[in-house]
Amino acid sequence: MNALVPLPVVLPLCVTGLKLAIGPRLHRFQRFISIAVLGAVLVLSVVLMVSADRHGPLSVHLGDFAPPVGITLVADRLAGLMLTVSSAVTLLVLVYSLGQGMADRDDQAPVGVFHPAYLILVAGVSCTFLAGDLVNLYVGFEIMLVASFVLLTIGGTATRIRAGSTYVIISLFSSVLFLVAIAMTYAVAGTVNLAQLAERLQEVPPGVRTLLEAMLLTVFAIKAAVFPLAAWLPDSYPTAPAPVTAVFAGLLTKVGVYSMLRTQTLLFPGHRLGDLLMLAALASMVVGILGAVAQTDLKRVLSFTLISHIGYMVFGIALAGGGGISGAIVYVAHHITVQTTLFLVAGLIERRDGTTELTRLGGLARTAPLLAVLFFVPAMNLAGIPPLSGFIGKLGLMRAGVADGGGWAWALVAGSAATSLLTLYVMAKVWNLAFWRDAPPGAEEEGVVLESAEDDDTDDETGDDEEGRAPGSAETPGSGEASGSGEASGSGGPAEAGSGLPVPAGAVVSAGFLGQSITTTKHLPWPMLVATGAAVALGLSYTVLGGPLTTFTQAAATELLARTPYIEAVLGR
Repeated sequence: MNALVPLPVVLPLCVTGLKLAIGPRLHRFQRFISIAVLGAVLVLSVVLMVSADRHGPLSVHLGDFAPPVGITLVADRLAGLMLTVSSAVTLLVLVYSLGQGMADRDDQAPVGVFHPAYLILVAGVSCTFLAGDLVNLYVGFEIMLVASFVLLTIGGTATRIRAGSTYVIISLFSSVLFLVAIAMTYAVAGTVNLAQLAERLQEVPPGVRTLLEAMLLTVFAIKAAVFPLAAWLPDSYPTAPAPVTAVFAGLLTKVGVYSMLRTQTLLFPGHRLGDLLMLAALASMVVGILGAVAQTDLKRVLSFTLISHIGYMVFGIALAGGGGISGAIVYVAHHITVQTTLFLVAGLIERRDGTTELTRLGGLARTAPLLAVLFFVPAMNLAGIPPLSGFIGKLGLMRAGVADGGGWAWALVAGSAATSLLTLYVMAKVWNLAFWRDAPPGAEEEGVVLESAEDDDTDDETGDDEEGRAPGSAETPGSGEASGSGEASGSGGPAEAGSGLPVPAGAVVSAGFLGQSITTTKHLPWPMLVATGAAVALGLSYTVLGGPLTTFTQAAATELLARTPYIEAVLGR
């Protein structure tokens, strides 16, 4: 069984090499192998999770080199659960992306660019979850960074390049800090293997140990978008295509949370920075949700709620007890799925009505009842309405806070309740504006061609010219008028095509995979609907399986705090 541990990392990388060798040919075969490999990774993840639950942590030393020389991969309950949830979500997002590629009438972009980068991203996420030493944790982050930059800037439009550059600069800064922390750790302890560090760091002077803890927490807080290190997120994620935004928002920030969980429980038990973590958790909750209240674009609303709800997970980590850790694990699994689902729904709304600007939406509950259901269920789940999984996770965290009894813990209990209520308010606001009220005057009609995300004077001059049309753009009657709408922006910036109006501040211009024009349609592609519906069902399954899920996370928390099972599995004692 230990031999299966590397496969979630190896399989996507091998298939990526095969796809690059094939090139932009055999589109159906390439789609098939992409779905097949992610399906295989999902099955492997479930097998590893069940085996770790029944028999304890699984570990493998690649090349049979023992620590600290060799590369160690470890699958315990926490890693198994994270692998399973992330594999399910990435598979659904891939199916969704196939539908978006069909709707964009662009076969080459998803297959030739998106799929290889996406599979590399999946391999990086799996590597991070399975890493048994700090160096390979760093390698996993860097694999994700390389793939993320490609996915964020796919199409090469000015908006995406700008957002991707911000993301890469922040990520590179955190990577340099991570390397410094790894070097300092090795200088102090003579190893970077997590199991060995768990023993040796206890002999390190408290001041040095606290410095190492602070540096690692800073790195992971940047990755997780914990306030005040989250300013990069709202401007980076919404510009990418809907599948990219969904998987980034739902999954990549949780890799940082996972790393905090792993290092705080294994390397720094009884950590001295608990109060600082609680302050960061409270600030993330409050600042994030207040930012969401102020937004009028759905993607930016969801980006700020993402920052806010990261605070719940940091809350559980800061409590450092079984109840807090268990609640944090439940909430990580819940939030990966629900946040991804909401961004997928935002992509469907954009595909149907041409915008995610709430002031220009309306009437969707009547004209698109299925879309309304797909939004309503995860929105209420995010708000923590009983008996949904969001309520289960928040209740566990708040109970752990009450049991702790400290001043900061009580402040976070109050902050959690207030944030949950404000989240409900924000979701109700989105529902009222986009779904419940009548459509405002000037709403987009079906078949309107939406401009690319890069709209400049050259585009205006050649918008009616066949050679100036972006590849993959659909021709519809009246598209000539639509493509000239960029002139509506008085500042020369991008305008949402077909509207004749400037893009509101913070709004995101619609575009396909390669930044080309897209055409609105009331008949959404079935793969996009099926993938979103499956994501909603996955989120509801956490409610149906709430008892077994809570039992599993309690066992995972006990295992993390005990530390001995992990150490013995790696060091062979």
